[in-house]
Amino acid sequence: MTSATATARAGGKAGRPARRPADHGAWFLVLPALIPILVLSAGPLLYGAALAFTDAQSGRTRSTQWIGTLNFQDLLHDTLFWDSFGIGLLWAVGVTVPQFLLALGLALLLDQKLRFRWLARALAIIPWAMPEVVVGIMWRLVYNPDAGILNESVRDLGLGEGRAWLTGLSTALPAVIVVAVWAGMPQTTVALLAGLQNTPRELHEAAALDGAGAWRRFRTVTWPALRPVALAITALNLIWNFNSFALVYVLTSGGPGGRTRLPMLFAYEEAFRYGQFGYAAAMGCVMVAVISVLLALFLVGRLKGGEDR
Repeated sequence: MTSATATARAGGKAGRPARRPADHGAWFLVLPALIPILVLSAGPLLYGAALAFTDAQSGRTRSTQWIGTLNFQDLLHDTLFWDSFGIGLLWAVGVTVPQFLLALGLALLLDQKLRFRWLARALAIIPWAMPEVVVGIMWRLVYNPDAGILNESVRDLGLGEGRAWLTGLSTALPAVIVVAVWAGMPQTTVALLAGLQNTPRELHEAAALDGAGAWRRFRTVTWPALRPVALAITALNLIWNFNSFALVYVLTSGGPGGRTRLPMLFAYEEAFRYGQFGYAAAMGCVMVAVISVLLALFLVGRLKGGEDR
């Protein structure tokens, strides 16, 4: 072999990226996390999607038949389901928006150099550490029409005799929204506070030297740095709130008169109260489709935002 040929071959090999051997051992490291996801998430999801095309009902002796899209056709004409769907959208927006605004204000406050700031931060996340069932039971005591602290305060202030907050047609949904905002605000606060602490202090100092006030510094420095975190946590909150179940179930069980019957509660009743498993699975498929659309819109918005930057 001549030196020129050897040099050419060496140059050809150097010009191509070296192909790394497949590391099959990495799959064994991923499997402990992958198997629970497949068994507990992907498996039930696929089974539920298949169940939506059957007439599955409760009862050992009943045989399940394939009925195609009949369940979905019935859903199109089910006014109760679409009423609950509208309530779910109203609930998701009604919880997410004030949750974000209050959490933003609290995060801005906790980001300041205050005395006992560590204690305030610890107290702020207490609702997040409490299970939703415990939160629901606690707030049922607060809203109790006879001996609840809310009605007692109303009477002591001379504002009336109080109200049946959780059983009134006009007050049930707002009362439950207040509880959901209180319970979910710490999570949003922590995310926004982390975003605030990642904002360079030098930018604030430079803006202050230029004579920018507090609002202008927030608009030109804080918010542009905080916007990716805000968009992400808002999208997640919207999805989580739309899928709420435990808190509303403990507080009102969907009442009164269906005023707080969220789609998840409606599907639960169809499946476990009336035994219509196939019909309830079709409802679940519709909710998954809606959530997927919301998530896709969020991801498209993030990608466009990344391209613009």
